[in-house]
Amino acid sequence: MNEGAARSGVYPNFLAEVGVTDEQARERVRQAFDTIFFDPEDHFCHHTDEDAWCMVDTGNVDARTEGMSYGMMMCVQMDRKDIFDRLWNFSDRYMRMREGPNEGYFAWSVKIDGTRNSNGPAPDGEEYFAMALFMASARWGDGKGIFDYAAQAREILRHAVHQHEMVPGGEPMWEPENHYIRFVPGMKISDPSYHLPHFYDLFAEKADERDREFWRKAAEESRKYIALSAHPETGLSPEYAEYSGKTKLLFGKPWEYYSDAYRVAENIALDHLWFGPHPEEDAVNTRLQDFFAAQDMEDLRAYRLDGTKEEEPAMHPVAIKAVLGAASICSRSPHRKKFLELFAQTPMRKGNRRYYDNCLLFFCLLMLTGNYRIYR
Repeated sequence: MNEGAARSGVYPNFLAEVGVTDEQARERVRQAFDTIFFDPEDHFCHHTDEDAWCMVDTGNVDARTEGMSYGMMMCVQMDRKDIFDRLWNFSDRYMRMREGPNEGYFAWSVKIDGTRNSNGPAPDGEEYFAMALFMASARWGDGKGIFDYAAQAREILRHAVHQHEMVPGGEPMWEPENHYIRFVPGMKISDPSYHLPHFYDLFAEKADERDREFWRKAAEESRKYIALSAHPETGLSPEYAEYSGKTKLLFGKPWEYYSDAYRVAENIALDHLWFGPHPEEDAVNTRLQDFFAAQDMEDLRAYRLDGTKEEEPAMHPVAIKAVLGAASICSRSPHRKKFLELFAQTPMRKGNRRYYDNCLLFFCLLMLTGNYRIYR
């Protein structure tokens, strides 16, 4: 039985099934990382200060906690402490809020010069910040001040769980009663793609002692919620959902399977890779591949959860192809090899929407080539 890399230490190259050797896989990972950070035309890492860099959402020309924390995780995986520290400097200097009800949280969006666009946080950024910092601590050791990585990670999680106790008027990022991550601290709804049970299992080893049982429970409940909120036939997940799992439509969008939702398949795959099978979760990816096997992969759209195809084109078609490739890690669909082949043939996206697509593609590439590893 596959027990997961957390116990076995085994990280397979799944792309070997479609003829990609380990050497070719490593080279593709290297090229993708270099494109994101250094390519003259297609990079999306901006040097705001000499010691503070940011990841640019190229479609919106801002820096988001999502992208900043993604970039930090990329750097941990690629052993680039130099870039990690510059990204973390930017995050602390320009995004960390130091007063008001969101004190201790990070502003979800700032301009690339560091000017604040919002005084609100987005919990997916905080959970990735914390995990990247814990892994940085394990891989490189802790320094002083903001470079005491593990202490910084514990502080982030302390606020995320106890903000209502720590700061006047503060709201926690996780619901105290059901252990679900909130879409934003002040709203009692969730985003299925925010649920990262594989991170919470590791937080249960690293967070404050008093919160470790909370994180164990959060992992358990998130795995249930991921399955609960996905459609029972198509495997499609909504961008936003009530705690009951029922879709919550926001921002005037009448469709449900759209940008945020693509990450659910990627998250399920990484949970399987690190912590082994979870049948109800894994079945979501099987159904998802079965659904997309009948779709035109060159004409991807927004979808209703029941599979109804909308007129709205998919904003991030490369991201969809990427996560369907990652889904093969745990899918039992007869089409799983087809999606590995599609992934192997899919180039990085160019143009002004390349940021989100290429972030997801890079993470899926790491896990499919055996290079998305736990450092603990």
